[in-house]
Amino acid sequence: MPEKLRVLIVDDDTEMRQSLAVLLERSGWITDAVGSAESALTRLEATAPDVVLSDVRMPGKSGLELLEEMSKRPAPPLVLISAHGDIPMAVDAIQNGAYSFLEKPFEPRRLLTVLKHAAEQHRLSDMTRRMREQLVSLSGLDRVLLGSDLRVAELKAEAVDLAMADGPVLITGETGTGKELVARALHRLGPRRDREFVAVNCATLAPERVEEQVFGTAHTLLGSFRKADGGTLFLDEVAACPVEVQTKLLRAIETGVIHPVGTDDEVQTDVRIVAATNEDLGPMVGAGKFRADFLFRLNTFELRLPRLMDRGDDIVMLYEHFVSQLCETYEIGPIDMTAEDVAALLAHQWPGNVRELRHVAERRVLAARRGAGSVADALKTDDLIDDVPATLREAVARFEKTLISQAISNHGGRMDAVAEALGIGRRTLNDKIVKLGLEKSKLLE
Repeated sequence: MPEKLRVLIVDDDTEMRQSLAVLLERSGWITDAVGSAESALTRLEATAPDVVLSDVRMPGKSGLELLEEMSKRPAPPLVLISAHGDIPMAVDAIQNGAYSFLEKPFEPRRLLTVLKHAAEQHRLSDMTRRMREQLVSLSGLDRVLLGSDLRVAELKAEAVDLAMADGPVLITGETGTGKELVARALHRLGPRRDREFVAVNCATLAPERVEEQVFGTAHTLLGSFRKADGGTLFLDEVAACPVEVQTKLLRAIETGVIHPVGTDDEVQTDVRIVAATNEDLGPMVGAGKFRADFLFRLNTFELRLPRLMDRGDDIVMLYEHFVSQLCETYEIGPIDMTAEDVAALLAHQWPGNVRELRHVAERRVLAARRGAGSVADALKTDDLIDDVPATLREAVARFEKTLISQAISNHGGRMDAVAEALGIGRRTLNDKIVKLGLEKSKLLE
């Protein structure tokens, strides 16, 4: 049985307030009634109504002023009633966000219909919002777009919308802002989620071998387009793509038709293109280093990821999020944050953005395992570990091997979950597992 709808009644006239409450309760509503706009503002969070029904003319704040205050926060729809209303007042109220305006004396059935529609619309919007938040969390967007910054909230909402579209998306942002993670999130959130996500590093595409790498061969090599057929093809570092390669990719993206090497056959493919760059492609077009038609094909939609240093207090929130995850990975207790730690986080310029922040969190957690460390220490790149191997490369390999091994064990070998916990793409994770000589089966024994 559906949960009963809730209404908050706001009217300074006691008799009118009680009359409205009786009418609504007899119609199956749960009511709460207050005599002023000030009281209504304090009751909103406590009662979580689906709709607010308010008189316009009241001592203190008027119904129109209540509407103005409610517009500054997440709030249910407001329906206004007044015995003194006129057309200009009604128009003004609607333009300023009121759901509807009814003039006394009102017809009860009309009032009930308006309130029911407003409440049901609010519940639908609230359910959609909660579903969006769940999808964002499940897709991994929160890993790079966690926080309360308004730009970040808008970016998450835009990403969810773009995930359901099918046009090409160009993701721009500085190194370390999480472009590949956002690209993967777009794939997971969209209708192609059950097909392949294929990542291509454009900086590694050689003009003389691009057709084999991207279009495949007649009998042996599938190529990126056919691997991603039905799914998403992610063109990373697209600014590094040689002009000759851009020309070959452009036709395939426009038509979906590719010609595998060694055959005259045409193969029709269906891929969604997501590209990423940390460079401004406009000047590159002007300099002849990037084709204008290729750019126009890629940026049907564009997502600009903000720099970490522009996100204010979100830096601390993200750091705590990473530390919490890593404490679970390394099976250690929570790490207290001091005022000095917060000051160090906010004072740093973060040239490496979210990726650098995660590395700092990793170093802080590793130090905590030895009962020492601070954020200031973790920000330093020298003398991070007491037992330092002979070379930096050996030290990095040892660190990565420990972290990846622990994550594989903690997540039962579920590699998508491991990649998400480590903050790297699945392709990067696979490459590191091979390079480090890790055997998944032995780690799960």
